[in-house]
Amino acid sequence: MSGIIVVFASLTGNTEDMAKKIVEGIKEAGIEPVVKNVDDVKAEELANYHGIILGAYTWGDGELPDEFLDFYEEMDDLALEGKKAAVFGSCDSSYSEYGVAVDMLISKLTERGAEVVLDGLKVELTPNKAAKEKCVEFGKEFVSKLLD
Repeated sequence: MSGIIVVFASLTGNTEDMAKKIVEGIKEAGIEPVVKNVDDVKAEELANYHGIILGAYTWGDGELPDEFLDFYEEMDDLALEGKKAAVFGSCDSSYSEYGVAVDMLISKLTERGAEVVLDGLKVELTPNKAAKEKCVEFGKEFVSKLLD
């Protein structure tokens, strides 16, 4: 079992921007994470990592993006006890439900036995400078929780 994997889905680039900043924070904390687009990874690969960070934008009125659906279903076959995890995503407050994809992924990770060590990081649409700084801190804080 090795370090950290960051898996994300991004349609407009907002969640990808968040992922890049989170990875920056992880690297600043001394760990080189594996970073993959959700289209390029199978859920079973999560078992190979001690730290798991998932990122997804919320689609429509509170759905996972289409590209995350197969991965999400594959997670039903995982046992993630002993893993530490966190979730992030870009959100849109014009919808009645805010950042539901983040909440869904937190629930799924918890259900599969992972310890979610940080509150879900939700950013309104395109991350501004302050939001990007939060993403870097999120990455650093995740590493500190992983090493606890």
